[in-house]
Amino acid sequence: MSHSFAYDEPSREADLRPITRRVALRTAPLGLPVLVRAALAFLALAMLGAYTLPALADEPMRLRGDVTARGDVLTLEDLVEGAPASAAKRPLFRAPALGATGTIQARRIAEAVAALNLGAVETGGRLQVAVQRAARRVGAQEIEAALRRALQTAYGVDEKSVSVRLDGDGPMLLAPIDLDGQIVALDLNYDPRSRRVGGLMTLGERQASLRVTGVVIEMRDVAIVNRTLNRGEPVTAADLTIERRPREGAPSDALASGATLVGEVAQRTLSQGAVLRNGDTAPPELVARGEAVTIVYESPGISLAMRGQATDAGRMGATVNVINMASKKVLQAVVIGPGRVSVGPAPLQRQASAEAPTSVR
Repeated sequence: MSHSFAYDEPSREADLRPITRRVALRTAPLGLPVLVRAALAFLALAMLGAYTLPALADEPMRLRGDVTARGDVLTLEDLVEGAPASAAKRPLFRAPALGATGTIQARRIAEAVAALNLGAVETGGRLQVAVQRAARRVGAQEIEAALRRALQTAYGVDEKSVSVRLDGDGPMLLAPIDLDGQIVALDLNYDPRSRRVGGLMTLGERQASLRVTGVVIEMRDVAIVNRTLNRGEPVTAADLTIERRPREGAPSDALASGATLVGEVAQRTLSQGAVLRNGDTAPPELVARGEAVTIVYESPGISLAMRGQATDAGRMGATVNVINMASKKVLQAVVIGPGRVSVGPAPLQRQASAEAPTSVR
């Protein structure tokens, strides 16, 4: 079975199309005058960019103010702002000794920069730059603590009970600022008889060291009066301070604690800064001489109270004489409180102990 396709015959008008002819473009060759003018313009633009663009992109190098050196040398970036990265770490001068301060003339820094072909440095009118060498300072307090630790380790001396008086005017160990760690005492020498001690103080495996000597002093705690106390004035907790003093200079009967003294009264005038001794304070008197008192009599099943007058002064627990105002008899009584005394048989526990049979051997 065959299929036939019918085509419509195109009309003449559909076949008529305008005929266009492509015309080739013609370029005229550049003449020599044009090329010369273009080359001169390009050269001028290039020269203008060479002078203006770096000035806009790069900041001028300026001399820094006073600086702090952290190492042994001073680099270009330590002394000059805006230094090129390629030369920033270039060492220029040696730094001062640890903890010391020195100066560098501005012209010398400018000459050193010029020698590197880096151009000029703005000084801002500064004639010199002060340079301080940073250092870790280990003072007498840390040195003494290290000696006390070493004494306890090497000789069994209790570091809490001694102090070390170092020779000289406050020795100081200077170390690099980045040298961490605790100072230690090496090569320790100690004579218990003369109490002389010496050692080599070191940091960072002897990266910094200082030899010191001194005397070991035995210390003890003593109670100190913070303010002047008049005779009969009560002692409060705020009136006392515990300090560590050399044992040789402290009284043998000096008190090491003031906790038990609070509430007692001064038995004499105590000056500010005085060391408290046994007998400087005592409990307050609860009964005054000639004071009217209450006499209490107590026994099993009996409790009496009567008026009396004390002929003696007394503190808690003291025995005083009192007059019974009713019978006018003089009685011996024990002070049991402010204005109160007790008379009568011994306490029951004492009676029991007295009545207990004794063994015969």
